[in-house]
Formats: sequence, C-alpha cells, structure tokens
Amino acid sequence: MKYYLIAGERSGDLHASNLILALKNEDGDAHFRALGGEMMESAGAEIYRYYNEINYMGVWEVIKRLNIILKNLKACKSDILAHRPDVLILVDFGGFNMKIAKFAKENNIRTFYYISPKVWAWNTGRAYKIKQYVDRMFVILPFEKEFFKQFDYEVDYVGNPVNDSISQFRPDATLESYFNNLKGPIVAILPGSRSYEVDNMFSVIGEVIQKYLTYTFVVAAVDNLPKQQYESFKAQYPRVEIVYEKTYDILVHAQAAVVTSGTASLETALLNTPHMVVFKANLISYLVAKSVLKIKYVSLPNLIAGYEVVKEFLQYQFTPKIVGDHLEELLQDIETRNHQLEGYKKIKKILGDAGTAQKTAKLMYKYLTT
Repeated sequence: MKYYLIAGERSGDLHASNLILALKNEDGDAHFRALGGEMMESAGAEIYRYYNEINYMGVWEVIKRLNIILKNLKACKSDILAHRPDVLILVDFGGFNMKIAKFAKENNIRTFYYISPKVWAWNTGRAYKIKQYVDRMFVILPFEKEFFKQFDYEVDYVGNPVNDSISQFRPDATLESYFNNLKGPIVAILPGSRSYEVDNMFSVIGEVIQKYLTYTFVVAAVDNLPKQQYESFKAQYPRVEIVYEKTYDILVHAQAAVVTSGTASLETALLNTPHMVVFKANLISYLVAKSVLKIKYVSLPNLIAGYEVVKEFLQYQFTPKIVGDHLEELLQDIETRNHQLEGYKKIKKILGDAGTAQKTAKLMYKYLTT
C-alpha cells in the first residue's frame, strides 16, 4: 500500500519514523512518501519536503509568514493528489494538518490521525471537524479518549510514543568519561528545537550560569538549527557545555534540568530527572494563547498526572531569579526532588508499557485491510 505521512516538527518526525518502521513489519509492500524530516527519511520514507520549511509556531510568527505557509499548503495538496496514497497519516501539527484533513476528505482520500491536535486545550469545537474529516484517530494521552467521547467520536488510545523512545535508549558508553569529568552538579538545559525557543532560553539562562559558578550547565543541542546559534552563546558564556543530539545521555547524567515546554518535559520525567518547565512567546502570541487556553497546566507531566508535578514558569515568570531559585530547590531540597520522583512513578503507571508504534501500526493495517 501507499502511505503518505505529514509531520511538521522534530518530535513528530521521531514518532512518525518509528511508525514507519512498525508499518513495514505489517505491510511488506508498503511505500512511504512524506512531508517530514531526516528520521522519517532514515526509516525509509521518500521525503517530498522537509518540515523545517513549514514549521512556524505562534500567532505573530504565522502571520509574518502566511504567504509562505499558504504556498507550502497548496504545494503539499498537489503532491498528495499526484501520488494518490491509499491512506494519508497526519502526525500532530494541528494548524497545517487539519487543513490537509479537510482537503483529503473533499478528495476521497482515507485519512488517519496519529497524535491528536490539542483541541482539548483550546477551541474544543474543533473536535467536530476532526470527527468530520478524519476516518480514524489514534491518541497518545489517556484522557483524550474520554474527551472525544463527548463528541460521539470513538478513538483508539495506543499509549505514548515517548515510552517507545525511552525504552529504546541505550546510554552512549563513549560519553561516560566526559560526564564523569564535569565538575559540580550537572544541570541540563533543553532549549527546544525551534530557533526562537533557543534564543528565549539563552536570554534568561545566561544570567543563571553567571551566578551559579559551582554548577555545570550542559545544553542539549539539535542538528536542525544552525550551530552558530549555540556557538555564539558559548562564546559569551565559556563555562557552558554544548552537546549535540545526545539529549537522553545528558538527562541521565544531570541532577536537574531546565526544559522548554513540549515533549521534552515528558521525556525528562520518564528519565527521572527533576526539572522545571519554562516558556516565553512573542507578546501577541502569548496574549492570544492566554485568552483561549482552557487548561490549568501546559506541561505534559502535569496534564497526565492531573496535578502539579513540576513547576511551570511561563512568560513573565521566566526570569533568571525565579529559575535560579527553583534550581537551588531542585538540587538541594530532598522534599522537592522526592515530590517530583513520586509524580514520575504515577505518570509511568498511567501511560503503561512501551510499544505504541507497533500497536498503532497493527490497528492501522487492520482498518485498511478489513
């Protein structure tokens, strides 16, 4: 069968790549074409366009690039029609993918959605559009199944793909001596995979680095951003360590972490690293988000647990003093650390076992062949 996948960000690229590998096990004649990234390409997909050409987040950021986004949307629709897949698989990335889902419905192309847009966080009415346009939805958060039931829409809960990534992780033995030679407590800095997220993190964390001279700060860098962005920061703060594409290795050696909100927070929790979640957006994007969000928390550990497992410092709270003070708590206060570690245990119990990609692939293939 012919599969067409669309993933618009780094985490989606990872989860889609695992899904591709699992689908290959189910369908020996599978052919994959995708709008995605290098991980999907390595898994065997023919990449039509890379996601970093279309990935913009935030109201103001989207407005500034609206013409580019619309051109990419039109080109993607044309490519889908040209290849006419047996199924279109959309992976998260709600703003773009929901427009593609509507287009696919209008053109009688079967559509599956893996990792639901977070319609439960804002604009819950979009669930009706998902029900209208999407043939099967595969959700990764336990409460999402109940959420969609309100709209008389039956979805499949398949577990969380972050569990798959964590279960497959094996520490890089060549890095052991590197981390063992670092002085003082290691603090992991996970600044995100978007350029503006990294800039926002660096604008705050630099002052923290200058104040806490006995800590070693290790930045988890990613290859999809320019190296100059990291090198400029290190030139300004020589004490900082920059390590590329080894986020999990950094986290297992760190005593605490400062994490930009997103999938990375759940990864940090599942690796048992005490942390805080931070985020700062463009002012316009922040004000719009604040006015429409319907949830108490933004981080996945807190949403899954249903209470505050980790502290969230957003927008005006994301300051050097607040980050520095809580970092001391995370490193020195046993009660604070134990509170998080107990919360992590509950989250792991709620999420269940690994095998999300395999379970999803089996269900998808069953729905396609029966």
